Order: sequence, then structure tokens, then C-alpha cells
Amino acid sequence: MVELHSRHLRTRIFIFIAAASVLFRATACAQSDLPNSDSSAVDFKQWGLTAIQDGGRRKPVDTFARETLIRVTGRSTYTDKTGRTWQPNDFILSALLETHDWKSEPMVLVSFGKLKEQLGLDKTQRRFSPAQLTGSSDLQRITNEARALKRAEQSLDRVQQEALSVSDRLALLGNVMTGNALLIVPAPRSETDLWAVPDPAAVASYYNEAQFAPALSQVAKMTGAYAQGDTFNFSSAARQLRENLRGLSPSIYPQERQLRLEYFYNHFESFYRAVWCYGIAFVILIAAHLRKRRTALRNIGVAVAILGLAFQASGIVMRCLIAGRPPVTNMYESIIWVSFAVSFFGMIFFARYRTPVYLLAALPVTLIALLLVHQMPIAMPSSIDPLVPVLRDNFWLTIHVLTITLSYAAFALAMGFGHILLWRYARNPAAASADAPMHFWLYRVLQLGVLLLAAGTILGGVWANYSWGRFWGWDPKETWALIALLCYILTLHGRLAGWWTEFGLVVASVVCFLAVLMAWYGVNFVLGKGLHSYGFGIGGETYVATFVIADLLFVAFAIWRYRASKHAIVVAGDVVAG
Repeated sequence: MVELHSRHLRTRIFIFIAAASVLFRATACAQSDLPNSDSSAVDFKQWGLTAIQDGGRRKPVDTFARETLIRVTGRSTYTDKTGRTWQPNDFILSALLETHDWKSEPMVLVSFGKLKEQLGLDKTQRRFSPAQLTGSSDLQRITNEARALKRAEQSLDRVQQEALSVSDRLALLGNVMTGNALLIVPAPRSETDLWAVPDPAAVASYYNEAQFAPALSQVAKMTGAYAQGDTFNFSSAARQLRENLRGLSPSIYPQERQLRLEYFYNHFESFYRAVWCYGIAFVILIAAHLRKRRTALRNIGVAVAILGLAFQASGIVMRCLIAGRPPVTNMYESIIWVSFAVSFFGMIFFARYRTPVYLLAALPVTLIALLLVHQMPIAMPSSIDPLVPVLRDNFWLTIHVLTITLSYAAFALAMGFGHILLWRYARNPAAASADAPMHFWLYRVLQLGVLLLAAGTILGGVWANYSWGRFWGWDPKETWALIALLCYILTLHGRLAGWWTEFGLVVASVVCFLAVLMAWYGVNFVLGKGLHSYGFGIGGETYVATFVIADLLFVAFAIWRYRASKHAIVVAGDVVAG
């Protein structure tokens, strides 16, 4: 009976509004009429501003649609077999009203090669149709095995993890198509109560027929206008629907300014604007470095970099206002925050020492981080999720996590600085060795990072005692944070004690960042063990491994060049002495 209710949700909605016979006929005939109408030309803003309950949070439908399409396809838009590009809000309504054959559309992401091999799928293809995947008995078997292991609290291999992810994508798409995911009718009493789909049977326990009839009427008008590609009536009905739903439960329904802020955040795309600014600023600063008269170019580059910082800061501030917390509770947020802090530190050091080399070190790091995080929307989703219980103390969350991530930013800046110096050592070791100010500036950045990481680790111990009843438990996250701290302390102490030269300090600034990378990414995405499970994820190993290998090869090349230069100087000195 429940299955029948889900499959025919749309039909019952329009039967309930039988008096609106014209609208009902338009919607019932949507399958045949749609090819002659173009829903892609519809303005979806008013519909996107409608609130929906999803993942424990009240958010605009626009956010839900974006997150759903990314989770299912791995992309923020989808191009179907006919070449039509579907925007998220258009896709959600089309899937709900069955105006397109989504079951045969190759749109569900399956990215792991070994899973595709076990399922007998084409390894060169990344997306497959729901019909093809739901008909796979092998996928069902692997998923059942994975769920059994998960219930028994046993570890899963990568194939089983990916099978569960694919199963979740299919379930999400199925809930959208049946209408079960469209929880847009607010609960009357508590924010934590489950919202309902716009169906008389579903809301009967919340509201009577007279209360809900106006909203249901607007649902019919809106979907009818959508099927006909009528922008004006669609927007008008969507706006009225939102007002009717808010009228049902004004204290529970999100305020209009909250919905508009999140909608603006989604479409303003502050971080993409920042990427463009950082890229342009970096190119301008490189050009200024290569030219003799470079003051004007340098000033332009700095101004563009400041504009990029402003865009990124605005995105972070909006995200904080939307979530009501600091943006550092998942990998996406931490990368956004750390990349901002890298450029911010670079700007501070530039203002202090009046040398653009800090920006030349910071901008590429920030640029690569932002590009990387937006290339992996499945591994590092940008969704704003409710906090897990252990994180629901904004005081400790703010001072501990922000301090730790700021130390990562300082070390990332030092790593960028180290790459510049290593490049100079590879080109002209003698000139690089003689540049005392560059090594002094690098030393200062490393000192800042050590100070922040030490403070953050101590504060983490205090929070651990508050949350878990002990200051230290050799959790993998704690252990690798300590390893990273010891690596950098050894680097600074070794240089001060004369154990290695300035070149050794440069090498360490690059190599030691691998310990930070392990504490930041490796524990969460490779080990996947420990009490910090709220940060766990999968994916991105290829990108990170490629970076690590390429970086180590570059360091090895610079070391070889440095030693070869020293050997040549020694040989030349022996020749002169002889």
C-alpha cells in the first residue's frame, strides 16, 4: 500500500483538485505536450526560494536541487542524450512530473573502475541509467554484503563503499521521482518534526482540508504552468505557494531573508569569482616580476588579489550566516577556509615586508586548492549539513578548529614559498643561497605555523577532555597532528642549532607539508579510522597521490642540482688551488 502511495503521489495531488479541470488535463497530458514546450526557458527563482526539509536542515529548493543533481550525476548540470542541458530546478520538477524518461537516461555516476568491472559495466563510461543499475543483481548483492558488514561495525573495502554510494544515488533519484523527497509542507509545532509532501493524505495529521487546500491549488497551477512552459504563471503560482506554506506554520517556516540569502549564495558563486581573480592576479604579478618597470603592474596585481580575497571572504561570511557556525566542519569547508587564510597571510606578509614574493607563493596554493575542491564534488560535497553532536559547541569548534586550520594555512604558504626557493636553487644555486631575506621570510612563516599548530593541538586536548573525558587518546587524528608539529619543530630547531643549512630549511618546508597533508586529508580519506569520524570521506586519492609524487620528484631534482653545483664549486676551487 505504501509503495502504491509513493508511485501515484502526483496523480492523487491533481485528482484532489478535480475542480480545476483545465489544469488537470494540462498536467495529465504533460507527457505528450512537453516536447512542444520548453521548460528550460522558465524562470525558476520563485520555485527555488521555496523551503524544503532535507538532511535535517530547512533550505531552499534551489539548494536541494543542486545538491541532488551533484550527488546523482557528479555535476551541477546534466546534458541528456538529446543534447539538452538541464538545470537543477528544471530537473527536479521534470523527474517529479515524469516529463522525461529519466529511468533510461545514463545519469547515475559510477566512477570506481573495480566496481564497474564486477558489475560487468563499460569501464570507459562514467554514468549509467537507473534502469541498468537497478536491474543488476551483482550490485544488489554487493550492496547487501556491505550493509551487513556496516551493521556489524566491520570495515568495508573500496568496492563495497562505492556500491553503497551508487545505491544511495539510486535511492535519492527514486525518492525524487516518486515525490517522497519533496518535503515542502512545514510541521506545525517543532523545527525537528518531519515535514510532509504536498499530498492530502500525508498532511492530514498536521492540517485540515480547508487549511491545506490553497497551497495544494497553487501546486496544481504551478505544475500545470511548468508543463506548458508558462513562465509568468509558473512564477506567480510558486510565489503564492511559498506564501501559503509559510502561512500554515509561520514560526517553523524559514524567514524570507534566510531563503534569499542562501539563494543568492548559490548563484553569486563567490568562490568561482575568487578563482578568476587569483588566476589573473598571479599572471599579472609574474609579468611584473619579469619586467623592469613593474610598480604599476604589481599594484594592479595586488588590487586584483585583494578583490579575489573580498569575493572569497564574502562567500565564507554568507556560508557562516546560513549555517550559523564556522565553515570548518567538513573537507570542503576546511579547504575553502584554509585557502583563504593562505592568501590572507600572504597579503599580511606582503604589507609587512613589501615584497610580492609572498603573494607569488600564496596565490598558486589558493588557486590550486579552490580548483581541486570544485573538481571533486562527490568526494568533497559543498552541502551545508547539521553538526554532529560532538561539534555542537561553537566556542570550542571556533577556537580549536580555526586555530588548527590557520596553522595549515601558514604551512601551506611556507610550502608555496619553499617551491619558489627550490626553483631558484634548481636554476641558480649560488644566487639562491646568497638571498638571505628570502630564507628569513620563510623562517618567519614557519614560526607562525608552529605557534598556531601547537596552540590548536593543546586546545584540542582541552576540548577532547570536555567531550570525550580524556585529554589525549592517540587517536589517528591526534597522532598525526603531533607528528606534523614535531616535524616542523625539528625543522626550526635544526636550523637554529646548525644541523642543516638554509637549503635544508627550504627542503623541509616542502617535505614536512606531507605530514600536514596526512593529518588533514590522509586520516579522513585514506585511514578512515578514529573518533574524528565526522570528517571521513572517500575519493580524491589519485589527485593527492599525483601531487605528492610530482612534488617529491621536484624536490629530488632541486637537491640533485644543489649538490651538483656544490660539487662543481669544490672542483673549481681545487683546480684554482692546484
